[in-house]
Amino acid sequence: LNTILIKKYRKSIQWQVIFSFLFSWLCHSVSAQLHYSIPEEMRKDSVIANIAKDLGLDIKELSLRNFHIVSRIAEKYVYANFETGNLCVKDRIDRETLCGTKSPCILTFDSVIDDPLNVVAVTIEIQDINDNSPFYFHDTIDLEIIESTSQGTHFILQNAEDPDIGINSVQTYKLSDNQHFTLNLKTSIDGSKQPELVLAKPLDRETQNIKKLILTAMDGGDPSRSGTVLIKIIITDVNDNFPLFAQEIYKVSISENTLTNFTVLRVTATDKDEGSNAQITYSFRKTSGNALSTGMFRINATSGEIKTNQKLDFEAVRNYEMSIQAKDGGGFVAHSKVLVEIIDENDNAPEISVTSMSFPIPEDTTSGTRIALIEVHDLDSGENGEVDCQIIGESPFGLILSSRKYYKIVTTNVLDKEKESSYNITILATDRGSPPLSTSKTIRLDISDVNDNPPVFSKSTYVAYVPENNLPGASIYCVYASDSDTGDNAKIIYSISSINTQDIPVSAYFSINIETGVLYAQRSFDYEQLKQFQVQVTAKDNGSPSLSSNTTLIIHIMDQNDNAPRILYPAQESADSAYIEMVPLASVEGSLITKVVAVDADSGHNAWLSYHFLQTEPSPFSISQHTGEIKTTRVFDQKDVLKYRVMVLVKDNGAPSMSATVTFSIIVADSFQQVVPKFSDQLGNEDSPSSLQFYLVIALALISFLFILSVMLVIISKCKEFKSSPDFGSLTTNLYPQVDPRMFSQYNNGTLPLPYSYNVCVALDSSESDFKFLQPNQDVPTVNLIDQAFLNFIISSHSDASGG
Repeated sequence: LNTILIKKYRKSIQWQVIFSFLFSWLCHSVSAQLHYSIPEEMRKDSVIANIAKDLGLDIKELSLRNFHIVSRIAEKYVYANFETGNLCVKDRIDRETLCGTKSPCILTFDSVIDDPLNVVAVTIEIQDINDNSPFYFHDTIDLEIIESTSQGTHFILQNAEDPDIGINSVQTYKLSDNQHFTLNLKTSIDGSKQPELVLAKPLDRETQNIKKLILTAMDGGDPSRSGTVLIKIIITDVNDNFPLFAQEIYKVSISENTLTNFTVLRVTATDKDEGSNAQITYSFRKTSGNALSTGMFRINATSGEIKTNQKLDFEAVRNYEMSIQAKDGGGFVAHSKVLVEIIDENDNAPEISVTSMSFPIPEDTTSGTRIALIEVHDLDSGENGEVDCQIIGESPFGLILSSRKYYKIVTTNVLDKEKESSYNITILATDRGSPPLSTSKTIRLDISDVNDNPPVFSKSTYVAYVPENNLPGASIYCVYASDSDTGDNAKIIYSISSINTQDIPVSAYFSINIETGVLYAQRSFDYEQLKQFQVQVTAKDNGSPSLSSNTTLIIHIMDQNDNAPRILYPAQESADSAYIEMVPLASVEGSLITKVVAVDADSGHNAWLSYHFLQTEPSPFSISQHTGEIKTTRVFDQKDVLKYRVMVLVKDNGAPSMSATVTFSIIVADSFQQVVPKFSDQLGNEDSPSSLQFYLVIALALISFLFILSVMLVIISKCKEFKSSPDFGSLTTNLYPQVDPRMFSQYNNGTLPLPYSYNVCVALDSSESDFKFLQPNQDVPTVNLIDQAFLNFIISSHSDASGG
């Protein structure tokens, strides 16, 4: 059914649109208007018409020219499809909900097109369809009829209600088959049909005191719809006259400003009966249409006075229809209608709404540019709803009337962001009522800035000092740039790039907060590796196009005392090891014994080294505080101790100071033969006889083994030399082969630098043994490994025996 109706109405719409355009062309109408007619209850997204075609627009122009619907009601039910140009149903349209019994039911809205502006009024007539069945407000109609009621008596029944209008409303009634009653339809002045029950045969209460009939109401739709109600007739005696109203329909007009409890009118009804059957009680008849009226008005049950119960509002409801009932004491009732018309008063101030707004606008906007479109609306009608608008105060803006209720706000002068960053545009709307009412609305318009100023640093070069061993992630400096622009044009983003970081990206060392300009260290710096950075800092604003400026940040790494002195000579094998130095007994005062060589990886004061002895007992040696040279302080004699143990402390000049130590065992002797007796005497003096005997047995066994081993090695070595060369060297100087000085350090704890060496030779005769201290430029002779091992054994044995 809906599909057939839609097709019929579409054809009707096409002819109506064609007729509308022909009529407009013939009459040369100034204001454009479109009229459509559609049935109610159309499906969602159903096409009403092609509004783009009717407006003479291309489909693409709907979106490009910002086509939109302006209405407080119509935009809930219709919308424009920008892809097809069709005007479609947005939501279910129920004519009864939208207009009630009002006919015709018109839905109006304005179709607004920008650039250039064009406003076309569109009206859509909602045609009624038979979508509602007749119904009764009550499920049962109760009638009390006296048994003496004569034939042909009419009993007025309750009307059936149908929200539809025209042919789709209630057209006829049908009564169920019975012996006593027939149905009569009475046409009222307003065209409505009133069903009446007509007594066709006298009643007999004693035979049957209650009768039940079914009354069916049918509308004229296709197919027809119907509704039923049960008529319950109670047969009584006596009362045989009905109340009668003075008027069938009462009409009255009152202002919407009428006060509460104001008497609107008084209805009267008379009854020819006497006594209780003539006592009339007035009341509102309960119907669906009376629900609103009974809330706004009240009726005095005895006097029939109707008074206002609430404040009236013309803009909410303009007409009220009330059904009134007069009931006598015998139960007979009569009905009448009261029509109340509400007169409009100027009680609503105009409303100003911004339909479209372009903000902010740049300061270089040309004069005459449209910045806003406003709509002025007044809920009142007539002159009370006609509105005039103006801009209050001086400003570079003006109002231009665009249509009946639309105004354009345009620029009238050049704007300057530096002089005025924003404007408050006050619009005053005044209606033509008496007295007039007005409304003002202030629109804040911000002027946007043009990006014409780059960021500026306070210095072209910044210098920062950062101590080494800093914590990674700590902030080390902050740069700041300012921009005289505003908004995004003044929003600065900082970035860094490297100038000279040895081809390593600057991001490996530093990072910068892009918003605050705070520079952070990405790692801990080491002054001994890198001493200085040059970083280029760029400040770039967020304008379009963006502007930027650069500055140079020089970062100096400051040294800290974080490196202890490192002793190069003598090289330390372990922390507890002691290094052996031999001093001739005949050394003169001030003779150089050895030199401690140390370095410090720090710089400046932190790398200044000083050398000191750590000892509590006096010794015949001194150390240079600045050079580390160890020298004798006096001449030795035969009574002096064979072995001295000294500890050298090397410390830097940092705060706090850091240090390193090395221990020397200094042996005073002219030859190895003097070492054994002296050690024997010292061991004898220091140890018990049993301990001394034990050490002598071990020493004798070890010496014998080493002697035999050395003789075998000498014989093997000489045999190899004999085969390779016919010449033989001196027995005292070339008895042993040359040894690599680097191997010497593996078997000896000597503390002189590598250019210094010992030349130790052991001959078969003790008188031919020799010990020489050579200068650096001399050839380095061989050291006998066996003699050196023997010397180390004696010294270590003595040290163990004497407790170190």
